[in-house]
Amino acid sequence: MYPVLFLQQLIASSTHLFAKSITATLHPAMVVLLRGCFSCLAYGTWMIFQRSKLKPFDKKDLIGFLILGLINIPINQLMFIWGVSFTTAPNAALAYALTPAFVLVIASVFFGEKFTFWKTVGIVIAIIGTILVLLERGLELNSKHFWGNIMVLGASCSWAIYTILGKKYAQKYGALQSTALSMMSGLLIYIPIFGLLPVEFNLSVITPFNWFQLFYLGVITSGAGYALWYYALTKGDASKVSVFNNLQPIFTTILAYIFMGNQPSGLFIVGGAIAIIGVILTQRG
Repeated sequence: MYPVLFLQQLIASSTHLFAKSITATLHPAMVVLLRGCFSCLAYGTWMIFQRSKLKPFDKKDLIGFLILGLINIPINQLMFIWGVSFTTAPNAALAYALTPAFVLVIASVFFGEKFTFWKTVGIVIAIIGTILVLLERGLELNSKHFWGNIMVLGASCSWAIYTILGKKYAQKYGALQSTALSMMSGLLIYIPIFGLLPVEFNLSVITPFNWFQLFYLGVITSGAGYALWYYALTKGDASKVSVFNNLQPIFTTILAYIFMGNQPSGLFIVGGAIAIIGVILTQRG
């Protein structure tokens, strides 16, 4: 499970960079729509080739997948992509670093997951380490970014709910099939919502590099990333899996160093080490 989670977090970490970049030229609502189209195209192709191996769909799960779809694209992805256009990438990363806390509380209160000492301590330590990493990267909590911060925080909370509710479907249908069904239902719900938004549907303004960014966000981060996340959920508790979100700022900083030459400081190294210790402690719970 752990190699899968590290790969998933590496993929997810790149989302902050791509999302911040593409929303500088395209409207966030358009980004979410086209990202969803790429995701569903990839999953639809996979389902066609794997149709003989797919598990029979239970009609009583229809409402569940519609709820997952609603949380996935119209709520989580739209709030994240739109929110990150109004705030900084470090602020968005901090919001997602709070996902484990949301998961722990929601899973414990509503779904009976054990609220253990090591889980709690590990999550708190991991969040502290994450904040130190983000301070090095330029965390800003001023009023200029207020609404963006609120939106990415809402996205983080919705991701926690998506994680908890989706676990049983991932166990029943497998990671790929359950992710495909939730993604497709989410796009079907989002399309009429997009039609009501004051956003012009104009593909002519999209550059070749924008198409690459949309492909990456749709096929790699939403496609492979979501499937890997659901696979990990079939192997462990939601709170133990979600705490790996605290590694995202670390990986994002490393990617920024590799591709943009941004040199990390000593504070990043200390914070990263603390976050990793927190993740390890959580796994003891």
